[in-house]
Amino acid sequence: MVQLVGPLRKELADSLSSCRVLVVGAGGIGCELLKNLVLTGFKNIEVIDLDTIDVSNLNRQFLFQKNHVGKSKAQVAKESVLRFCPSANITAYHDSVMNPDYNVEFFRNFQLVMNALDNRAARNHVNRMCLAADIPLIESGTAGYLGQVTVIKKGMTECYECQPKPTQKTFPGCTIRNTPSEPIHCIVWAKYLFNQLFGEEDADQEVSPDTADPEAAWNPEETAARASASDQDGDIKRVSTKDWARSTGYDPVKLFNKLFKDDIMYLLTMDKLWKKRKAPVPLDWAEVHQLGEGSCHYCPCLGLKDQQVLSVGGYSQLFQRSVETLRAQLKEKGDSAELVWDKDDPPAMDFVTAAANLRMHIFSMNMKSRFDVKSMAGNIIPAIATTNAVIAGLIVLEALKILNSDFQQCRTIFLNKQPNPRKKLLVPCALDRPNPNCYVCASKPEVTVKLCVHKTIVQTLQDKILKEKFGMVAPDVQIEDGKGTILISSEEGETEANNGKFLSDFGIRNGSRLQADDFLQDYTLLVNVLHCEELPRDVEFEVVGDAPEKAPPPSVPEEEKSITNGNKDSAQPSTSTKAEDDDILIVDSDEEPSSSTTDVSMETGSLKRKLQDAETGETASKRKRLDQQPAAEDDDDDDDIIALD
Repeated sequence: MVQLVGPLRKELADSLSSCRVLVVGAGGIGCELLKNLVLTGFKNIEVIDLDTIDVSNLNRQFLFQKNHVGKSKAQVAKESVLRFCPSANITAYHDSVMNPDYNVEFFRNFQLVMNALDNRAARNHVNRMCLAADIPLIESGTAGYLGQVTVIKKGMTECYECQPKPTQKTFPGCTIRNTPSEPIHCIVWAKYLFNQLFGEEDADQEVSPDTADPEAAWNPEETAARASASDQDGDIKRVSTKDWARSTGYDPVKLFNKLFKDDIMYLLTMDKLWKKRKAPVPLDWAEVHQLGEGSCHYCPCLGLKDQQVLSVGGYSQLFQRSVETLRAQLKEKGDSAELVWDKDDPPAMDFVTAAANLRMHIFSMNMKSRFDVKSMAGNIIPAIATTNAVIAGLIVLEALKILNSDFQQCRTIFLNKQPNPRKKLLVPCALDRPNPNCYVCASKPEVTVKLCVHKTIVQTLQDKILKEKFGMVAPDVQIEDGKGTILISSEEGETEANNGKFLSDFGIRNGSRLQADDFLQDYTLLVNVLHCEELPRDVEFEVVGDAPEKAPPPSVPEEEKSITNGNKDSAQPSTSTKAEDDDILIVDSDEEPSSSTTDVSMETGSLKRKLQDAETGETASKRKRLDQQPAAEDDDDDDDIIALD
């Protein structure tokens, strides 16, 4: 618990008891923060969290106990706090902060907002709501032993989106489907496979060989005969993976031979792929089990279950068992049911572990333990309760400065894993001024987007550009063509007929301007269209001038790269559709330079250090710029992840 030195001034103590504050997130940091707030004297607190309590939360989220599993985090946190501070007035919302009910007027009810969120979309949203309401926001986060707290105030500091964040690490489809060279490629493929077989199908997550791979440059007609299926009863055709699986009754043996033999044989016919690569070696179910090697059961004498690596035979049995279990779950849910992949669901995790390792073996990579696969697939960064407690204490200290009208004393504060050369673990940095070119907090937000108007449809503009890239929730888009043509309406069904049409169908061309408004966020963005006939492969659009890509190259030695090829065993956590956490930069000085000019160092004091991107699994380039905005991640297992670019 953070101990404040001496009593608070009466004016400040009175301010605490009367002001209203909003806490967004009731996970690792949120639990510590709620406790600190009431013990410091805050009386009127509202807390919002969409999550429910999971068993894995109990080791650090101390407001929750075993009997609370499955209940609302916000509601249970409120009840637990009231037990030791019954005089507090706490309101709990089991809801998403992005619900339209929590509009700008809702945020204006508070003197201060404190974030402890679990995804970038919600983080961006709260940033915009606080800017629109002109309410100070305190951001915070932790990752293992590292932590950060910063303050965001409209017109005075950078907002959370002033500096571009690294986009989620993605891999070319042909790499995932045809030529994996790293364990993470196989794990991503296995997660895609889970969705294709048991979850919601996504055309961008196809797992069958990619015949459009430009590197292959082969003639399918000439080689199709060589890719014939091994078992006629499998009736292998180039159809939807899920449809084919259903036609076999989710037969584990037929699935195995299709995925690990027939598809691999098909890949081998693409001769040019293997001229400079080691060719994959197909696996046959009968041959694997004829050898009789291995078991899907773990041996206690070999150490912890999750840290053991099974044999090929063991993983094939695990594949069979997990498919049978997942098939039963689907059947129980009924026709057209779908499963959702969750790293904490044993059958789902068994399936991904088995499928990924079998593919690793086929492509001559060292197989991974279940622990390693789960870390990569689920982006696990250990959550340390002590770090959460320190950061929660720092949040309250920054809050006291704000309520004491002492904003000039607010700082971005970094918590390091080890003392810096001046023997300091906590390093303060001055807050940065707003970025005049920010597409969120600038006086007239404006961006230029490069795309092909003949290939980009309205749905892509809405979902991938405005919502995903620019963080809007419910955009309305008007073409500045002198007529006020409505391209996208947030009213359901109003412009649905436009979704499949190309931008060029509406007269949009090079130089066209689109006005995008989000009423909920009280946010308007002017989008300038820069037409380009040809963009790089797999790239639908580019934001001109936006780019973590423009960061200087990392100074980390080659041997310290975090994602490995082939048989090296140090692959790091990687992609996930849910979490987002950026790079962590560690300050090397306890002086107070601007957080944008402070250099960063490794634990040794001489080299910059990367901490793996918890959301994307990629390590982004180190910059001398230190983003003061953290991206704390509070998910069920791996909460409180600090995110700095």
